[in-house]
Amino acid sequence: MELKQSLSTHLEAEKPLRRYGAVEETAWKAEGLGRNQLDIISMAETTMMPEEIELEMAKIQRLREVLVRRESELRFMMDDIQLCKDIMDLKQELQNLVAIPEKEKTKLQKQREDELIQKIHKLVQKRDFLVDDAEVERLRLPGREESRAPT
Repeated sequence: MELKQSLSTHLEAEKPLRRYGAVEETAWKAEGLGRNQLDIISMAETTMMPEEIELEMAKIQRLREVLVRRESELRFMMDDIQLCKDIMDLKQELQNLVAIPEKEKTKLQKQREDELIQKIHKLVQKRDFLVDDAEVERLRLPGREESRAPT
């Protein structure tokens, strides 16, 4: 809009054009241009009306929001998968220790068993927080509520 006003002012005053990108090489003749032609902004190879630019910008913004939301979901999923894998590894090690009869366990094995239980507990809590955060994020971002069934 400012560009149109600037060009109109310059054309009416018949002063030399200020240099502004490709405009410095453009010879504007007001008498030969209609309203629609003045609204066209030329950039590189294509010409677009300001309304078309605004529509495309809005589409790009919506797409960006969708992609950011999807990236967030994928990050939560990756963290969840890693936590589950870590929990399963610790459970497997704990199962191996539990399989040893209590009378045959060394003090070190009993300590390791307690450590594993604590680590598993912490990871489960961490995963619970992650699931809660993912749910809050899902509800916070628009456009996702209708795609999921209520829990």
